[in-house]
Formats: sequence, C-alpha cells, structure tokens
Amino acid sequence: MSEELIGQVVDGEITHIAAFGAFVKMTNGEEGLVHISEIANEFVTDITKFVAVGDKVQVKIMARNAKGKLELSVKRTVEVVAPEPTMFVNKKSKNGAFEERMTSFLKKSEEKQIDIRRNMKHKQGVVKKRK
Repeated sequence: MSEELIGQVVDGEITHIAAFGAFVKMTNGEEGLVHISEIANEFVTDITKFVAVGDKVQVKIMARNAKGKLELSVKRTVEVVAPEPTMFVNKKSKNGAFEERMTSFLKKSEEKQIDIRRNMKHKQGVVKKRK
C-alpha cells in the first residue's frame, strides 16, 4: 500500500480480537491494528461490546509504524459534533411545571438558609439584643 492512502477511510473486516485491540483486514488484503483506544469515543474496557470477529467496519488509516504495520482507527471515521457549551445562565426549560417547582424550591431553600444562619448567630451570641 502506498503512503497516499494514509488519512483515508477504507472498508475492512475484523479478523481477530485481542485485549489491546482488533485486527482488521482491508479490502486490498493488508491487515492493521485498531488499538482499543481508537475503537470508540468513550472509555473501552471490554472491546467485545463494540466489535466482533467478522464485523464489517470502516477504518481510517492513521499511519504506518516503524515495523511497517498499519495503525487504524474506527472512532475517527465519524465526524464528532462538539456539544453546545453547558451554561445554565438564563436558560429556561421547556417544561413550565418544572420551572415553577424549581423556582419554589430555590425560594424555600434560600429562606431556610437565612433561618439557619440567624439561629447560628443567636446561639453563638453574635446577635446583640436591642435595648
């Protein structure tokens, strides 16, 4: 295989699974390794939950290592859309009942916190009595 194919996505078939990754035989006859860290966009502890022998997969050819073996990736074949930043500032839920319950809860919680602080100050003798 020529070096021009590095970076391209090709079809292949899982031929063998090991604890550290899966071996893929591509349509041109070459075989390469998909390391366990390149199987999915999440932490993989059991590779058999994601792939099985005989599965047809698309792999991206990442590189050829010093020994001449191909390094492949399954997770890099799919474009990952970055999630919207999770800022809750001025964001309203679509569920109005939930919003009302949350507002009520926050109000009660704040009132309880004020009462607790007032009682703690009184018990510690911080509060001065009015004359």
